Amino acid sequence: MSVRRVMPVLQSDATEENSEFYEILGMEEVMNLGWITTLASPSTPAAQVSVMTADRTAPVTPHMSVEVDDVDAVHALLRERGAEIVHPLQDEEWGVRRFFVRDPDGRVINVLSHR
Repeated sequence: MSVRRVMPVLQSDATEENSEFYEILGMEEVMNLGWITTLASPSTPAAQVSVMTADRTAPVTPHMSVEVDDVDAVHALLRERGAEIVHPLQDEEWGVRRFFVRDPDGRVINVLSHR
C-alpha cells in the first residue's frame, strides 16, 4: 500500500473567504461541491487543502484526508487491528471510495481512493 497524498480538512463556514486566501498563497481550486472546496498547488498537485462546512454524506467532519492506492486493503487492515471505523467503506457520487477511521488521539481520518 502507498499513500498518494495527505491533506488537512479545515472546517469553516467561510469557504469562499478561505478559497480566496489560499489562492493568494498560490493555490488553485481543483474541486468545489458547494460544501467542500479543495485547492492545490499548480506546481505540486499533491499539496492540497480542503475547506468544508460539514461533510454532507457522513455523520462527522474529518480532520484530514489520506489518499491511498488501495482503500479496501487499508480498511481490512484497520478493522483487523481493531480501529474504530466511524463511517463505513462506501463509494461516493463524486468518484471516490472512502471510509472514516478514528486515530489514537480521537481525530477522524478520511481514507480514500479515487475510482
